[in-house]
Amino acid sequence: MSVLVIGDGSLGKEIINQTGWDFISRKKDGITTDNFDEWMWMLHPYDVIVNCIANTNTYSNDKEVMMRDNYKFVTHLVNFCNEMGKKLVHISTDYVYAGSYENASEDSITVPDRNWYSLSKLFADEHIVLFGKNYLICRLSHKPYPFPYDDAWVDVLTNADYTSVISDLVVRLIEGNGVGIYNVGTEIKTIYELAMKTKEVNPINSPIHVPKNVTMNINKLKHFLNL
Repeated sequence: MSVLVIGDGSLGKEIINQTGWDFISRKKDGITTDNFDEWMWMLHPYDVIVNCIANTNTYSNDKEVMMRDNYKFVTHLVNFCNEMGKKLVHISTDYVYAGSYENASEDSITVPDRNWYSLSKLFADEHIVLFGKNYLICRLSHKPYPFPYDDAWVDVLTNADYTSVISDLVVRLIEGNGVGIYNVGTEIKTIYELAMKTKEVNPINSPIHVPKNVTMNINKLKHFLNL
C-alpha cells in the first residue's frame, strides 16, 4: 500500500513524521485547491490519498474561500479517486457535531456550528459518503504540544488531544484499512484539563460563540483499534 499525504500543516506534518509517507503541499510544491487539474498527475503512483488540506480559520465569514478549500476541492478528489481506483482518506472535524447532542456517534444526525467552516466540512463529508467508492473520513480535533497558551477553557468538553496522539490514531486506522466514518479522539475532557497535562495554565471561560460540547462517541474507533 503506497500512501500520499496532501498538505503539511500540523497534522499532516506529524503523520508524515510518524510514517515517512510521501507528501505534497502548497509550500513545497505550489499546489492550490483551485488548480487541481495542473497537479493531479502527482497522485497517480499511490494507492491511498490522505487529504490534510483545509481552511481552518474557524469563524471566517469568507464563504467563497471556505467552500473552495473545504468542499469543492474535495469533490475533485472524490472524482479522481473513483476514476483511478484509489482510496481517499479525508481529515474532517468534530465541529460537524457542534450543534448536535453530546457524545455524538458516526451515524448521528450532524448539526454543525453556524459558521462556514463547519458547514463546508460537513458538505465535504456528505459528498464523500454519497459519491465516494472507497473512503475513510476521520472526524477529529488536535492541539499543539505543549499547550501554547497561558489560559485554557474550562467550559468546553472535547475528545481532542495533542497532535502526535491524534496522528497516531489516524495512521493506525489507515494502516488497518479502516473504511467509512470514524470519530477519532481520546477520553472526554475540558480544554483546561488537556492543557494541564503539559503546563500550568489559567482556567477561563470560552467566548460565547464557541460550542461548549463537541464530544464524540469513540467506541467504533476503540473497537477497531482494540483500545
